[in-house]
Amino acid sequence: MSTIGVGIIGGSQGGWASISHIPALNALPDCELRAVSTSRLESAQAAAKEFGVQGAYDHHADLLAHPGVDVVVVAVKVPYHRELISVAIAANKTVYAEWPLALNLTEATELTQSAEAAGVRTVIGLQGRYHPGLRYARQMIEEGRIGRVIGTTMVASGMVWGPQTTKNHTYWFDNNQGATLLTAAALHAVDALNVTLGEFEHLSANLVVGRKEVTVTDDGGKVVPVTAPDQIALIGTLEGGAAASVFYRGGVSRGDNFRWEINGTDGDIVVTAPWGNLQVTDLTVEAGF
Repeated sequence: MSTIGVGIIGGSQGGWASISHIPALNALPDCELRAVSTSRLESAQAAAKEFGVQGAYDHHADLLAHPGVDVVVVAVKVPYHRELISVAIAANKTVYAEWPLALNLTEATELTQSAEAAGVRTVIGLQGRYHPGLRYARQMIEEGRIGRVIGTTMVASGMVWGPQTTKNHTYWFDNNQGATLLTAAALHAVDALNVTLGEFEHLSANLVVGRKEVTVTDDGGKVVPVTAPDQIALIGTLEGGAAASVFYRGGVSRGDNFRWEINGTDGDIVVTAPWGNLQVTDLTVEAGF
């Protein structure tokens, strides 16, 4: 098998890709990072030097034209996803897009249809479903250890979306920027729930803006308005008839920051973590039969 060449749009030092994608790529013998692009050539060259790659660009078009890039990772803010994923699809590149895929359903549908029409393979970064702890929980359920699942409850914290933030992260509190408590932390968790227990057949949601303002600590204590809901309540029925509820709150709780119970006719599974974003934390899985 030939080595798969990867290019990262949004591969700056200290960014999400540098602490997640690049260490993973370095651990895969069949993959090789071959190019990075950022908004400035200086930062792209600095990242390329740190990560040991030759390709350093200040425009995504140059990265897409790199003959050694087979897979393009889009790791930038959500408002830019539609444009960048679209041109990567047009360039016939396999695309790994960070979650959330797009700003809204219309954009997400458009991207899906474009990829299908072009016959391009795509991946969305919903990595929580692959967590070893959740794989083990699924295995116990599939083996019938807890009988038929009749209910599940998940309560967790977003860890951010609290009373304070920094200038670089104020966009998290803007409902128009796509990276909200609902679309990020909560839906990462809901995806893992769905993969483990099945999709929702019926669903109701209540989205509340609890904190009306957030203080920007590195901007002289500036206070900016919050438009993104920071209290997320979902309730519904899953395939197979199990009752399900999910509650995500902004910030950090002085109680549990992640607790997920899965209740069956013959037993229970409890998944806990000190950090509310299950896709990037260690999970403790306990069960009783």
